[in-house]
Amino acid sequence: MEPFAAVDVIRAKRDSGRLTDEQIAWVVDAYTRGVVAEEQMAALAMAIFLRGMDAAETARWTGAMIDSGERLELRVSRPTVDKHSTGGVGDKITLPLAPLVAACGAAVPQLSGRGLGHTGGTLDKLESIPGWRAELSTAEILKQLEDVGAVVCAATEGLAPADRKLYALRDVTSTVESIPLIASSIMSKKIAEGSAGLVLDVKAGSGAFMKTRDQARELARALVEIGAAHGVATTALLTDMSTPLGNAVGNAVEVAEAVDVLRGGGPPDVVELTLALAREMLTLAGLGEVDPAEVLASGRGYETWCRMIRAQGGDPEATLPVPAHVHVVEAELDGLLSTMDAYAVGVAAWRLGAGRARRGERVQYAAGIRCLARPGERVARGQPLLELHTDTPDAVPAALAALDGGLVVSDSGEPEDPGKHDAPAGGRGIVLETIRS
Repeated sequence: MEPFAAVDVIRAKRDSGRLTDEQIAWVVDAYTRGVVAEEQMAALAMAIFLRGMDAAETARWTGAMIDSGERLELRVSRPTVDKHSTGGVGDKITLPLAPLVAACGAAVPQLSGRGLGHTGGTLDKLESIPGWRAELSTAEILKQLEDVGAVVCAATEGLAPADRKLYALRDVTSTVESIPLIASSIMSKKIAEGSAGLVLDVKAGSGAFMKTRDQARELARALVEIGAAHGVATTALLTDMSTPLGNAVGNAVEVAEAVDVLRGGGPPDVVELTLALAREMLTLAGLGEVDPAEVLASGRGYETWCRMIRAQGGDPEATLPVPAHVHVVEAELDGLLSTMDAYAVGVAAWRLGAGRARRGERVQYAAGIRCLARPGERVARGQPLLELHTDTPDAVPAALAALDGGLVVSDSGEPEDPGKHDAPAGGRGIVLETIRS
């Protein structure tokens, strides 16, 4: 005999009621077991989308999703700290960040995912490295954390299965854009991973899930509150995603750029964000006296990268995939490159083959875009602005269509104000603000 009826839980939230801890624990568990039907959970998700949940409800919902599966016990000798990004265009930060923070003395378990739509997936990028494998057992994860200090791999099937089931339902019922459901989805997986500390990179701008700074701040606060409620030290950085991050968007091209950062080069915005997140992670890990900039300059981050890649079967010295076709986008007039819209570039890369429209589709590892100029730069007619990389030349027209209006060269003296995104132009203060528990 079930202690509740799904229809009563749905009605309570539909009528703006507050769900009890017992109702939440039951409905999430019953949905995972198949007792609550898909159409019933769809109705409840829509009621939550329309009526919301308060902080206590959201924290309890997160806890119920964690309780639906296993929780990793990270018994390693180093302090553990994790990082999560809400996703963006050219967001390869995990690649240099995890080995850098590990080289500073922490253990970094990065259980990541694959891309869907215009934002790339960390596993897709890493799988462009010959031999590298994403699927690791729990024992392998723990051994690599102890031996290397960093692991980037696929989440195990046992972590928060309720979230995996609910996310698929939300995706087809137009209930994705709910702060409580987004926050609980992110945090259930991250808390189940077992790290003592968590730093969140919450992006705002055209290429982000949250288009405005106010939306991003609301999500960041919800995430930090959940972390605090579950005893996980949590910090959120709001960062700009109005223009692509760095100069590379795609898979292999982003790996190459990340390696460049670890070798002491790389675009300034990628280096800036990597170091900003590293400092926050080290502070939460109790290693705030370590300067990640010094460790980066020493080359120890790159050495850890090589060990991390080799530990998962990859060859860090191997040649990365190259595209069969490269199309150059040139400036049509002299002037100032005032706009390079992150969303437009992300969709173009996706259409070139760097991303997928449906889960399970294959991606092209060589596909992507190299940005050859940045907003605020003077350009001349005929000057290359972008390189489009693909193995399927027939995809180029669709990519160019996605870029229409996303690249603006003007004869005005200043870059256009991207106020419609409520975020500053790329490269000018990528970290917008910090939210701590």
